[in-house]
Amino acid sequence: MRINNSNKISTQRKLRLPGRRFLQQRVHSFRCAFSGLWDMLLTETNAWIHAGMTVMILLVSWWLQISRQDFGLIMIAIVSVWVAEAFNTVLEIMMDYVTSKQYSPMVGRAKDISAAAVLITSLGAAIIGLSVLGPPLFEKIVG
Repeated sequence: MRINNSNKISTQRKLRLPGRRFLQQRVHSFRCAFSGLWDMLLTETNAWIHAGMTVMILLVSWWLQISRQDFGLIMIAIVSVWVAEAFNTVLEIMMDYVTSKQYSPMVGRAKDISAAAVLITSLGAAIIGLSVLGPPLFEKIVG
C-alpha cells in the first residue's frame, strides 16, 4: 500500500504561534516557581546554608577567574545541591502532611534516605569544588 504525502500539511494541524493565554500561563508558572523558591528560603535552614555557600563559591570563582569549563562544573554542582534540597524539602512536607506529623518508621526511613541524597550531592559538590578551586586558590594564597 502506498501512502500519498502530498497532502501531509493539510491533514496535520497547522503550526500556530503561542497566544496571549500561553504567555500568561508561563508568567503564572514562573511566579509559582519563584514563590516556591522564596518559601524554601524562608522556612528551611539548610537552604540558607546552601545560599551562603553558593554566594561564597561564586565569589571565589570570580576572584580566581576560573575557566568557562571549570565554571560550568561549579554551576552543575551548585544546581545539583539546590535541586536535591528542593526535592528533600518537598518529600518532608508531603510526608508530614500525609501522616499528620505522627511518627511512622516508614516515613522516617523515607526522610532519612531523602536527606542522604542531599548529603551525597553536597559531598559530590564539595569534591568538585575542591578539585576545581583548590589548585588555583592554593596558588593565589601561597604564591
